[in-house]
Amino acid sequence: MSATVQPSEVVRRTRFEDLSYPEAPKLVTPIPGPKSKEATAIQKKYESNVVSYAKAIPLGFEEGRGATVKDMDGNIYIDFFGGAGVLNVGHCNPDVLRAVSRQEKKFIHALDFATKPKLDLIRKLVEIAPGEMKDHSKVFFGGPTGSDAVEAAVKLAKVNTGRRGVLAFEGGYHGMTSGALSFGSGKKFKENFIPLVPEVHFAPYAYCYRCPFGKRDGTPEECCMQCVDYVRHIFEDPHSGVVDPAALLVEAVQGEGGTIVPPENYISELRRICDEFGVPMIIDEIQAGLGRTGKMFACEHSRTTPDIMTLSKGLGGIGFPLSACVCREEMDKFSPGAHIGTFRGQAVSMAAGFAALNFMAKYAIPEHAMRLGEHMLRRLKEIERKSKRIGDVRGKGLMLGIEFVKDKKAKTPAEDIARDVRKRCYPKGLIVELGGHYNNVVRFLPPLVLTEELADKGIDIFTEAVRESERAV
Repeated sequence: MSATVQPSEVVRRTRFEDLSYPEAPKLVTPIPGPKSKEATAIQKKYESNVVSYAKAIPLGFEEGRGATVKDMDGNIYIDFFGGAGVLNVGHCNPDVLRAVSRQEKKFIHALDFATKPKLDLIRKLVEIAPGEMKDHSKVFFGGPTGSDAVEAAVKLAKVNTGRRGVLAFEGGYHGMTSGALSFGSGKKFKENFIPLVPEVHFAPYAYCYRCPFGKRDGTPEECCMQCVDYVRHIFEDPHSGVVDPAALLVEAVQGEGGTIVPPENYISELRRICDEFGVPMIIDEIQAGLGRTGKMFACEHSRTTPDIMTLSKGLGGIGFPLSACVCREEMDKFSPGAHIGTFRGQAVSMAAGFAALNFMAKYAIPEHAMRLGEHMLRRLKEIERKSKRIGDVRGKGLMLGIEFVKDKKAKTPAEDIARDVRKRCYPKGLIVELGGHYNNVVRFLPPLVLTEELADKGIDIFTEAVRESERAV
């Protein structure tokens, strides 16, 4: 990219529209179509009951391009789900596919031996690391899931501090393995599996719409930061009941908790407290990182440098499984083999990740996500003003959430309405998912190559679904 070319100019030249099906949405059969019905019936017969997404959206998919997907019957949908934030550079991104094709013909599996894709990727991650980590950090891999990265990060913090506890946050989600599950707050995820890892404690996150300290009409702009003061109290008061932890684990923007964007200085104030009390800070960038919020990493919005950062989802480029931890150089105290994984050297995934990062840099993807996200947020705020059931619209970049309530004044969560809106969206050609403390938040996590035209079409469909749902109540 020339130094004289502004990011906005680059975005206009990218022709992201060429990456997606231009006719999206296009529906050629009743939804779900006959092939999707047959596919989901076979899935129900042979696959475990643990399947979740396919039960809410009973479709069988055949192809994906950019920010669109095609089902087995030929129906084309706008994808506002993006594999739960995995497909940042889009389905089957051609630049990434070329890199994958080249690597598949050479070498695939290498444990932790050096390969060109690994060397390319680790150097790139150190070059783009946030804040003080830039050019002064180390990268390590383990298993291919975000859960593994989180567990590895906590293990590293324990090695560095000699302590055992973890301070995590209400609304946090960090994965489904027993260790990662311990650090998430969702009761429904872990109630059947306790006891889990001991000495994990939870502090309130800055969820201003439902302020944990009782402020009825709180907004991030008006936040009095009592939630930060409470963290200080936990560390400061000898009778808080929390022994000094090995780490503080936090998402810079909460994902599954309901797309919760904290006040601008919230994460930086947590950093200040961690420094004061000698507690390593782990920032989970698995969903919010790699361009999604309009910065390469969500912690950059608050100019905060973590001690350890976890990555996955978009790190594999176009859906290849891969996770990593990036840590400050001085934190790199693992002994050889202290954290391993059979697929920690998956060369194809690493080639895909490196190609995706190059694509993001070439086409100023974070800037595009910020600009388009601001446009979508403005439109959603207008829908909120007119709606009787949308209590709050929030987001950063292309990480957006719409919280549904039964009554705007009482803010009574309305999971049934959110579910109904999702159910009305996909037959119209839009894929969305739910999240939030009460599962009442419709979440938009589209591929970051979404165009403004597709974004507006998707919001039009969403608006129609909301209106229909409100009329039906």
